[in-house]
Amino acid sequence: MRRHRRKLDEETTYWLSYSDMMAGLLLTFVLIIAFTLLQAKVQFDLDEQKLIGKEQELIIQSDALEKERQTIASQQKLLDQQTLTMSQQQKTLEEQEEELIRQESAIKMQSDEIAKQQKMLEELRKTLADQQIKLDNIIGVRGELIEELKREFDRSNMNIKVDEQTGAITFDSSILYDYSKDDLKDSGKDFLDEFTPRYLRILMGPKYRQYVAEIIIEGHTDDAGTYIYNLDLSQRRALSVADYILDEKNGVISKDSIEALEKILTVNGKSYSNPVYKPGTNEIDPDASRRVEFLFRLKDEEMIQEMMEILSTEING
Repeated sequence: MRRHRRKLDEETTYWLSYSDMMAGLLLTFVLIIAFTLLQAKVQFDLDEQKLIGKEQELIIQSDALEKERQTIASQQKLLDQQTLTMSQQQKTLEEQEEELIRQESAIKMQSDEIAKQQKMLEELRKTLADQQIKLDNIIGVRGELIEELKREFDRSNMNIKVDEQTGAITFDSSILYDYSKDDLKDSGKDFLDEFTPRYLRILMGPKYRQYVAEIIIEGHTDDAGTYIYNLDLSQRRALSVADYILDEKNGVISKDSIEALEKILTVNGKSYSNPVYKPGTNEIDPDASRRVEFLFRLKDEEMIQEMMEILSTEING
């Protein structure tokens, strides 16, 4: 019995020791697991903190990147604006260059035109100088011719006045015609018989014949009636004077003089386009307006006048 109890006690003691050992092992394992879990928890917390830090760092980097992106976008926008401005400036510069080219072309054309006009002006001045010589000569001839006409008719009893500027000779149409008529009266024929040879002897004589380009007979009326009526009347009156002078049967001038006169004679009717006014008034003098005029034109007068007008226009323009 003792032996059995003893044996039983020994067995019990053995299992208790094993159990303690197992409990200790289990506790050790538990401790190890707990430590491992704790260590894992600590590592997790550390990793989580690191992750949070990285997330925050990423957020910061993302914010910085966003700011940088916005900065780049702003810079890109500014660059685009600057590019657009440069493009506009380049376009403006090109337009200015084109305008400059056009202006240079216009200036060259103006310079060429000015040079052309200067050349023309020099030619005109030279022409004017040449024409001035002719003009001086003509003026001298005109002056001498007028003086000779005045001397011729001042000492006559024909009551003829010679215009000191133009040399025109005017006489009252009542000497030649009845009122509103164009048939020459006998007194008119007598007047022309005396006047015409003396007038043509001077103008168509050897001294002045080479200078005389035209002899003009003009008829004038007062303003009674229509313009057309008076135009026809003035024309017929001037023509009746020419017809009488040029009719060889009338014997006013010689046949040779008739042939010479026909080459330079012009007959005009002026109606009442050039009336004579009473002195110091704007009232037409009908008696003085009814008249016949003998005028002459010297050679080169019109050409010289035209050249002077052209030159004056060129200089003033």
